[in-house]
Amino acid sequence: MGSEQFEKLVKQLVAEYANQHADITDNCKIGENEVFIVWQCKTLQNNKALASTTLCDGMYYELTYNGDKQEIYFDAYKKWENKCIKI
Repeated sequence: MGSEQFEKLVKQLVAEYANQHADITDNCKIGENEVFIVWQCKTLQNNKALASTTLCDGMYYELTYNGDKQEIYFDAYKKWENKCIKI
């Protein structure tokens, strides 16, 4: 799968996931244009991307395409805390 095709698929999958898991009371649906790729790489037949959305839900996503098996592994994360610990 080429990088452009993978990027389009990432945006589609993340938008679908975000819409399926959004709080119904928010009454908010997003499209592929509200998904952005933070980082992406292609190594041999494999692709990986980190993505997020314009929603204020603190979620980010990691999608990995396994070219040998033609599978995408989809991980959804939420950042709970960011703190500095002085050593």
